[in-house]
Amino acid sequence: MKVTVVGAGSTYTPELVEGFVTHAERLPIDELALLDVDGERLDVVSGVSQRILRRSGWAGRVVSTTERDAALDGASFVVVQIRVGGQAARLNDETIPPRFGCIGQETTGPGGFAKALRTVPEVLELAEETARRAAPGAWVVDFTNPVGIVTQALLDQGHRAIGLCNVGIGLQRRLGTLLDEPWERVELEHVGLNHLSWERAVRVSGLDMLPDLLERFAGVIADDVEVPVELIRLLGAIPSYYLRYYYLTDAILREQQGGGHAWRAQEVMRIEERLLDLYRDPSLDRKPKLLSQRGGAFYSEAAARLMASLAAGTGDVQIVDVRNDGAIPGVPDDAVVEVPSVIDADGARPVPLGPLPPEMLGLVQEAKAYEFLAVDAATTGSRSVALKALMANPLVPSYGVAVPLLEALLDADRVHLPRFFPSRA
Repeated sequence: MKVTVVGAGSTYTPELVEGFVTHAERLPIDELALLDVDGERLDVVSGVSQRILRRSGWAGRVVSTTERDAALDGASFVVVQIRVGGQAARLNDETIPPRFGCIGQETTGPGGFAKALRTVPEVLELAEETARRAAPGAWVVDFTNPVGIVTQALLDQGHRAIGLCNVGIGLQRRLGTLLDEPWERVELEHVGLNHLSWERAVRVSGLDMLPDLLERFAGVIADDVEVPVELIRLLGAIPSYYLRYYYLTDAILREQQGGGHAWRAQEVMRIEERLLDLYRDPSLDRKPKLLSQRGGAFYSEAAARLMASLAAGTGDVQIVDVRNDGAIPGVPDDAVVEVPSVIDADGARPVPLGPLPPEMLGLVQEAKAYEFLAVDAATTGSRSVALKALMANPLVPSYGVAVPLLEALLDADRVHLPRFFPSRA
């Protein structure tokens, strides 16, 4: 089995490699191809990754390359974790929207839209090459944000792909700790879209422990997801951390527009610089503690579990991004949603769920309409569709805001948007 990691120069990669080691029994990888466009950075990250593998006694072959074709040839799994434009583009995603009275965030709102425009064409091109060069039946596993939109684009184009986020597995682990139960025994009724989801049940041995959790730990959980405890009790569900941008828009916007706000992109730049310095140490053969501050906790666990279950046809239930196919009533069948799904050799089959209450369903439908338009805009380069997408986004207040905001976002990303700025002969 050959696994290819695209964007392997990411400082995440050592954690992903550790996940492969942990699951080596279920995921017997013979060759690991590490691919990145930045050769210098790839050398550094590949070096520490190979030392981690050697320390574990892993006997497979590692190939580090900037050549896409060689990396994709014969791959059974292609893991996509790219960031088009790097952290500099992310900083634009965070800082431009607040100038227009909108939340600045890299996966939701206008910032997430800008990232989708940069990212979708690149991932689709990669998937097309994967279909030509990879092993028959190869899977594209997408961890690249915005995961829901990128996965929607991949599935709309007929690619064999599954989207993956670490929110679900992170909550499983956290709630398992609160319940004093092994996290593997915690089953979540995780429902919604990527970065717009709720936990409506938390089952252990078939018994829903959510009422008990909210009775005993509502304050702790509220602090974890950064929303008022009264809101959690009102919903009767646990919202994901990202729902704070929808429920507390005014408060977060005031914070972002205030002086001295610390942008996450700048913090990540500093962390990555320090991580790369650590990775250059030829004696380092395990992931450093600092990596936990980078974000993406338990991504390696989620990715390795998903790939192992696809390879072995296990039939276990995991939280992934897939076509709805009736799982959430009131949402189109072809809409990519984030729900518990049965994972086997044929892919992911969403588990049917009960209807959402109006306050949840309305937000999902509105955000999904935006996501459909975002895919259309990213693939066509149509400014009119892009404007419609921004207008449909729940975090953009009006047409009057959307028009100048779109121009600012497009202009900032001009170099990454050839569909919107075609070269003139």
